Amino acid sequence: MGFYYDFENADAFATGAIGTPGERTFYMQVRADGRTVSVKCEKQQVAALAQYLRNMLADMPDTTGSVNNSTATLQNPVEQDFVLGSVGLGVDRSNMRMVVQLEEMILVEEDDDDVFDLLDEDDEDEDPSTVVRVLLTPAQARAFCDTADLFITAGREECKWCGSPINPSGHACPRFN
Repeated sequence: MGFYYDFENADAFATGAIGTPGERTFYMQVRADGRTVSVKCEKQQVAALAQYLRNMLADMPDTTGSVNNSTATLQNPVEQDFVLGSVGLGVDRSNMRMVVQLEEMILVEEDDDDVFDLLDEDDEDEDPSTVVRVLLTPAQARAFCDTADLFITAGREECKWCGSPINPSGHACPRFN
């Protein structure tokens, strides 16, 4: 059975990467009331979430406030709580908050009858995945997007001929073969 974390007043919603370009591990992190949940994810998931949050911000009334990017960076030590599966997004217009739901990826093997039995049941109390729900202020969402941009663009240099990333050990460009 997984856990359900509900952060209605998060102190921070952060993203970042650990490691060298080409070998980085990306994380999202939620912090509130002394509790920290760190979720391992893919670079593309961070980029997609940042893009969707920007689209949501564009549809909300202008609430330009101070953006504190320090709340959008990872706090060490980063200890992975789970690996990100699906992401849900919503808007709570009455409170001017964006709702982000991060759900754990559950890998099942074909012969794992216990998990399939659990997934077939209608009892929501027995959900095997961990879920994190966080309500973000527009300023927190903007800070997350800005920080995500920094980490996404800080990757490996792209080959000017084929667009593939260049590893520190070199690059075999298919255009020169």
